[in-house]
Amino acid sequence: MIPEQLFERTLRTLLAPVAPYLNDPSVSEIMINGPDRVFIERGGRLERSAARFESADKIMAALRNVAQFMGGFIDEQHPILEARLPDGSRLEAVIAPVAHGGPSIAIRRFSQAKLTLEQLVEFGALSGDAAQALIATAVAKCNIVVAGGTGSGKTSLLNVLAGVVPSDERVLVLEDTREINIDREHVVYLTARKPDEHGEFEITIRDLFRASLRMRPDRIIVGEIRGSEALDLVQATVSGHGGCLCTLHASYPHDTMTRLETMCMMSDLNMPLAAIRNQLGSGIDLIVQVSRLADGRRGVTHITEVAGFDPERQSYELRDLFLRVHERNARGELQSQLMPTGILPRFLPKLTAHGVELPAAMQRAAQREPHA
Repeated sequence: MIPEQLFERTLRTLLAPVAPYLNDPSVSEIMINGPDRVFIERGGRLERSAARFESADKIMAALRNVAQFMGGFIDEQHPILEARLPDGSRLEAVIAPVAHGGPSIAIRRFSQAKLTLEQLVEFGALSGDAAQALIATAVAKCNIVVAGGTGSGKTSLLNVLAGVVPSDERVLVLEDTREINIDREHVVYLTARKPDEHGEFEITIRDLFRASLRMRPDRIIVGEIRGSEALDLVQATVSGHGGCLCTLHASYPHDTMTRLETMCMMSDLNMPLAAIRNQLGSGIDLIVQVSRLADGRRGVTHITEVAGFDPERQSYELRDLFLRVHERNARGELQSQLMPTGILPRFLPKLTAHGVELPAAMQRAAQREPHA
């Protein structure tokens, strides 16, 4: 293993062509598609940069350095590398024979400054009323799934929601790779481990979840649900472990529930689908859907209550509490705002029991547009 300080200095030298972007807080992603095609994402927009490497061998030297530090390999037998850089950035690399035209690398950078709900409102990702509603549901230990596509801001929003959890609660965070960082005193971080070259000593998110249930958690936060651990999460939510937070990849609230279904069925418990659906409908309280907006910004598009599963219609009862409304201004520019729909959630008693209330705007919208 390479000492961390030496690794960082060496890597900076090897990645010198893209060093300005690694130092630029406005750059959220660096994509290296071979030696002379380097793209960056800034403000949600892709642009080609002037950076270039002398050769594919120079890129490979950087990747071998990263792999060595991580205790892994990158070669023809191991053409995919997942790693974490010293500054916290996440690196994914694919080389030949899988990648053509040279090594392909994506470096996802994470802001060192911690976002707040107030900042998300300022950026237009949330409305003030939606932020108040999310604070209330998080404090009241609602089980919340943050869903969205790649790079839509799921982890950033999860970090923000975790930050409003009352400080006297014990929080356990389970992740594949370390991305969540909560500014609080009592938090335990658990990270999964990949198997070694012999396929041994793997620690999965599911292993961590089972361990966490015996560690007296007030809250369990899962960085991303990807497989059979979904069933463990759902069973925890219906057995008294409230306030669970997690993310997963899905484009719309209905897709979120379908994906959770599919992942629950990956479990070795062979639970009937009807039972899975009933538990999902009962255990999940809220879906917060995030997406890239038309102008490249990231924002919340739906805040949706999961009100149960209807066996007659064979569908989940999803009730949008907030929806993003799009309209063009006088100059013809497309604008959007997250607005209350007039629907009040059926979990209102849970909020009352925790001494929190929904924003008045939701009450006013409900009076204008009464719903069942």
